[in-house]
Amino acid sequence: MSITDRRPLIGVIGGMSWESTQSYYREINRRYHEVRGGHHSAPIVLHSVDFAPIEAMQRRDDWDATAAILTEAAEGLERAGAGVLLLATNTMHLVFDRLVEATTVPWIHIADATGAALTADGIGRVGLLGTRFTMEQPFYRDRLAERFGLEVIVPDADDRTTVDRIIFEELVHGVTTGDSRRRYGEIMRSLVDRGAGAIVLGCTEIGLLVASDDSAVPLYDTAILHARAAVDWLLEAER
Repeated sequence: MSITDRRPLIGVIGGMSWESTQSYYREINRRYHEVRGGHHSAPIVLHSVDFAPIEAMQRRDDWDATAAILTEAAEGLERAGAGVLLLATNTMHLVFDRLVEATTVPWIHIADATGAALTADGIGRVGLLGTRFTMEQPFYRDRLAERFGLEVIVPDADDRTTVDRIIFEELVHGVTTGDSRRRYGEIMRSLVDRGAGAIVLGCTEIGLLVASDDSAVPLYDTAILHARAAVDWLLEAER
């Protein structure tokens, strides 16, 4: 059987961290089963990387090395028959364009899935939480602004440090505490006070810590929205 004879497959690069990759697997299958019913589950091929070397490369700003690891993973998923590819992390979309250039199948950008949901709901100004890379570098904020006309605001420097620290010291290890949840709630309230009509959970682990009742405005969990966009692709490809 050739690759073109196979049923459509979703390809996912995960492991950044594996805690949030579980959210992808669960949501993709939950959403697919919701539509298909019965005993159906989604056809997925997953490459889960070792996050330790990638995290160290991030701290060194060695994005060429991270791109090389993720490119190898993406090429493997394409050879395995994936018809669409997802990078199950916000931060590593910093090297997204390099991955697109190295492969021939389409990708779903996590910010595009998020931006589409925000604009559909009529949101114009959003607060963004994520790693310091996602909050401080332009690759993510600019895509939301340029493609969807969104105004993106981020926490102040001290709060950005807090958000980033909790992600890397706690959430990627599956640790959630009441103190961190309360601190995130305070930071989200500060963004709402500055006019944010919604909060983007721009790190795939943040949804493990906070929920809708922690915020006065809607929360947009990028991991969930990304997973749902993949299912939309799959359902269309299966028609």
